[in-house]
Amino acid sequence: MVRIYHNSRCSKSRATLALLQERGADVEVVNYLDTPPTAAELSTLLQQLGMTPRQLLRQGEDDYQALGLDHPSLDDQALIAAMVAHPKLIERPIVVANGKAALGRPPEAVLAIL
Repeated sequence: MVRIYHNSRCSKSRATLALLQERGADVEVVNYLDTPPTAAELSTLLQQLGMTPRQLLRQGEDDYQALGLDHPSLDDQALIAAMVAHPKLIERPIVVANGKAALGRPPEAVLAIL
């Protein structure tokens, strides 16, 4: 089973989902804007991705500036809490397979974990 944290309005997310389907993967689609990950789930995803919370933040989103998330003193827990409360701040798509995760930027990057 492959899980994709998906935003249907995102071209990279749509392309990644199509790539997974073309490869015949059994895909569970999580529309993360409707069903955001919990803080614990996001922490696990970050570990699997090998990323920090700041690296997973979409810094171009209006909420990023409005919430003051560019402040360097914010710790990882504060950034994770912001992403849980405002899931559009989470970079996408995230694909999880075989106990690993990959960011679909570019979409082909997820093939390494299948």
